[in-house]
Amino acid sequence: MKTVEEILSSGVIYSDKLKIGTDGFSGFLVIDRVNMSFVASWGGGWDHVSIAPLKRNKLPTWEQMCKVKELFFKPNEAVIQIHPPVDEYVNNMTNCLHLWRANDKPMLLPPSFMVGFRKGQTMEDLQKEIDEYYKQGGYIT
Repeated sequence: MKTVEEILSSGVIYSDKLKIGTDGFSGFLVIDRVNMSFVASWGGGWDHVSIAPLKRNKLPTWEQMCKVKELFFKPNEAVIQIHPPVDEYVNNMTNCLHLWRANDKPMLLPPSFMVGFRKGQTMEDLQKEIDEYYKQGGYIT
């Protein structure tokens, strides 16, 4: 996760409404002309950001969540949104989405080819990546 100073330097956070604690901070920001509340924390082995538009009938879009990821996390850090087992569902705010990153362990992710082409990737490049993946037994560590 980026430092508080790096995040605040973006200019999209209302610094006059900021609340800073020992393992995180919260406040309000604007992304794509949409006012949102956020909570960012880094305790308990996890980096975490929750984001919710102030208009309670809206959810953040994919593009807005990408901008939140870019704002709070470094480019080389993977983050996830989690859909846990049903008996562990928590929904204290209906339009709030969360990003998570284990801050002391590498994140396990599926290979990108299972989703599609990366920008600039040719079919030949993609096929080589798939072949190498399965040559290694189907798992990349």
